[in-house]
Amino acid sequence: MNPDVDAYIAAFPEEVRQILTDIRARILKVAPDADESMSYGMPAYKTHGRPLVYMAGYAKHIGFYATPTGHEAFAAELSTYKQGRGSVQFPLNRPIPYELIERIVAFRAEENRG
Repeated sequence: MNPDVDAYIAAFPEEVRQILTDIRARILKVAPDADESMSYGMPAYKTHGRPLVYMAGYAKHIGFYATPTGHEAFAAELSTYKQGRGSVQFPLNRPIPYELIERIVAFRAEENRG
């Protein structure tokens, strides 16, 4: 656990803080060897020296960044969410797709191993 990530998460209201904490725990469960840091002003995870995923809290959504390959591989499942280049927004007024996040992290971790 990284103290800078702790501070980042702690700065949010309880609802967002809990979601970020849950996503963080799931990332580290699926990729226990991931290095956690802050990058681009948000929590960042790397495996094998390569970016794995990033996450960010906002007032109305959680930003999740799995680099283009993670989004491409799960395009159908992510199609109901607002997306940008290499990003997806999980709105706070809908259930967070934790299992999908875990599958994306597993996919990216396998890519980084390869």
